[in-house]
Amino acid sequence: MKSKKFFYGYVITAAGCVIWGIGWGSYTPAFSVFFKPLLTEFGWTRADTSLAYALSFLVQAGFAIVVGWLTDRLGPKIIVSVVGSSLGICYLLISQIDALWQFTLIYALVGGVGTSTLNVPVMVTVSRWFVRRRGLMIGIVQAGTGTGGLVFAPLAGWLIVSYGWRSAYVVFGLITLVGLCVAGLFLSRDPREKGQLPDGMEGPPAGEKSGLHPSTQTVGLSLREAFRTRAFWMIAGLYAVFGFCRSTYTAHLVAHVQDSGFSLADGANVLAVVVGASVFGRIGLGRVADIIGNRRGFIISFGTTALALLWLFLSKDLWMFFVFAFVYGVAWGNQAVLRFAIASEYFGLASLGLIMGVLGVGESVAAMLGSFTAGYIFDLFGKYEVMFVVGIGVSCAGVLLAWMLGPASAKSVQSHR
Repeated sequence: MKSKKFFYGYVITAAGCVIWGIGWGSYTPAFSVFFKPLLTEFGWTRADTSLAYALSFLVQAGFAIVVGWLTDRLGPKIIVSVVGSSLGICYLLISQIDALWQFTLIYALVGGVGTSTLNVPVMVTVSRWFVRRRGLMIGIVQAGTGTGGLVFAPLAGWLIVSYGWRSAYVVFGLITLVGLCVAGLFLSRDPREKGQLPDGMEGPPAGEKSGLHPSTQTVGLSLREAFRTRAFWMIAGLYAVFGFCRSTYTAHLVAHVQDSGFSLADGANVLAVVVGASVFGRIGLGRVADIIGNRRGFIISFGTTALALLWLFLSKDLWMFFVFAFVYGVAWGNQAVLRFAIASEYFGLASLGLIMGVLGVGESVAAMLGSFTAGYIFDLFGKYEVMFVVGIGVSCAGVLLAWMLGPASAKSVQSHR
């Protein structure tokens, strides 16, 4: 009996999980946990310091479009291994800064270019390798953010207390530089490169036209065609709501915990719970979304985010911050999976990299505005509570957008083909 060939899609999933664990798992702690130590040493305002993090999303958005286009044409391996390494270089350069302009330029430009390679190349590749289990596999990949955050957030706190923030950035830089370069080499554009079919289904080797499964064909809308649909603008709104709710509160959470009278280690641990809890949202609720649909998943998760931010507004004790962290993290993780799954569901695979890149512009602009505004609001009022109320309203807007989004149909994806 002929043994079944090992399905390389599982290697893709594992590599993606490592890329997200090292890339995104380090990125939020590299700002949030380091935030107050930098303020203490240099005396910068929160708005000025937050500007670097905010601008990195703007750079990320611009490069994401280019990265999406290049991914559709060159494949993900070169993009992640070569361009993605700039995130590690970013951390190494920051360890040597002495001025605010240096921090802003390096974090925004070099860091923004590096993070632009984490989303689109990996998510497009997973979407090409999996159809029936797409939501689950995207969830597993994105679980890397949670597991990475569980490691990097406490590690950052310990390194800063023990060796100083400069040495901590050097450690982050070396891990990220090596990790992304190596993990990116395992990515393969789609199953046809390995003579396989999506989800490990049986079939003749790629290249035999009669053996190609319909799922391997790049059916879907072009970017211009997607622009003409109502769904594109509704989904762009969902991306923006996600970007705002994710970056505004993760960037300032550690500082807010410290402002409430707790230690840097406490704040780092609360952030670790956020990213750790996101694993449940990414894997568990990603699988649920495969069953109940992406729209319903968004409605539930954005509603949960609104409740979590209301709880944060009322939180005074450390245990209350940990409760917030878990609930908010689960909802955040679910939204992170849904935004990629819903794009492939509504627009197909033909230009998915470019479409995701353009959708990411709205997400990044919202993230930029939210993270900077939170710092500015604190400088004005000495507290973040106003931004918690804004976040509740934005989350409710996400619920409304998901509810108004009509169901996707096969005809809508193929009508222009």
